Amino acid sequence: LYGLAQTDQPHVSWDIMSDDVRGFLLRQLDLAWKLLAYHLDDLTTADCLRRPAGRGLHVEHVSAGEWRADWPEHEGYALGPSSLAWLTWHVCFWWAMVVDHSFGRGTLTRETVLWPGGADAVRHRIAQLHSQWRDRLASMSDAELTSTARTQWPFTGRPFGDVVAWVNVELTKSAAEIGYVRFLYGVDLGNPRANEALGAPDPESAV
Repeated sequence: LYGLAQTDQPHVSWDIMSDDVRGFLLRQLDLAWKLLAYHLDDLTTADCLRRPAGRGLHVEHVSAGEWRADWPEHEGYALGPSSLAWLTWHVCFWWAMVVDHSFGRGTLTRETVLWPGGADAVRHRIAQLHSQWRDRLASMSDAELTSTARTQWPFTGRPFGDVVAWVNVELTKSAAEIGYVRFLYGVDLGNPRANEALGAPDPESAV
């Protein structure tokens, strides 16, 4: 994972961008994106729907093709650990919200954001949001980033650069949360994929 932080151009002098706010924010976004993409790469639907504990935030299949996510009434530790389905829904939620309220109609609500329904669909949707967000940022001037005009969600009245920085932090946090659950599952001897990686027999095949 440390290798993901290395630039592809180690000899480039960054002095020419010392006053480029957009450049700093984009490079931070690119690093956070690499971390998240690493953990999403071979994610399976089964792992998404598995629950790491007896309680925790999850998604519910309410109708054909429609998965709705839990919403916490508090953020205390007693909630329990969230499932990968919920964690990936949460990325879809906050990123779709910030894209819509910054560059779209600003009408999207939490209740209308559904979990995509499977690992492949999750990867596609999150990659789509990443492209939409980065493409818009890449064309913004420093003046636009210091303006409050586009700052509508998750807060208002602050420079839009604060929203961009918030997205970078939220993306890094999401990568850490998803990665931690994946590492947990990776050494769970009840997981056939973990058994294979560790050279241990599948408990079901040993019966």
